[in-house]
Amino acid sequence: MYEAKSKEIVLRRVREALAKSAPFLPPTPDFTSPLHPELTDDMSILFAESFVRNSGTFIYCENEEDFFDQLFTYKKEQNLENLFVWEQNLQNILYHAGIDYKADEENFIQKADAGLTTCEALITRTGSILISSANAGGRRLSIYPATHIVVAKASQLVPDIKDGLLIVKNRHKERYPSMVSLVSGPSRTADIEKTLVMGAHGPRQLVLFLIDDLPH
Repeated sequence: MYEAKSKEIVLRRVREALAKSAPFLPPTPDFTSPLHPELTDDMSILFAESFVRNSGTFIYCENEEDFFDQLFTYKKEQNLENLFVWEQNLQNILYHAGIDYKADEENFIQKADAGLTTCEALITRTGSILISSANAGGRRLSIYPATHIVVAKASQLVPDIKDGLLIVKNRHKERYPSMVSLVSGPSRTADIEKTLVMGAHGPRQLVLFLIDDLPH
């Protein structure tokens, strides 16, 4: 008797709830609107601040000649005897600048102190470098050496990740790279006893030479 009465109460409440008008529903979100506010400050400064917070080494270059001088000095200070460079355009400019590098893959596994590559874009908001397997460095040159050096231009700075991915899509079209990756500082992990280890599954150092090619 008690169970039947309880069941009737529950059913009555369900019928009453169904009889009421539907509650107000909020409008459908606009997924095309920006997730973050528009960047208003100098993107190179914002990028550098985020990049350094991620433990990257940021080196500003006034022009290409300044890049040659600073790369030569950095290479000497860090004692990088084996700088591997596999991109033809980088090989050409380093050759004319008189900077030594390794152009082939001989002894790469044993002697790869550092690898120098270009990148697809620089993501200002996160201080990340967008790289892909489309250049001659492929996947290995940005991952295996203890030091990954990237040379980029200020004109490659974009506000957000979506802007960088759009550049990759428009640049490569139907030949989209098999690997696209965001690099935000050196490789790190704290999985073991919560102790931070740098270079756990990739480079221990990430260095960016940013060449200022914007009009002033």
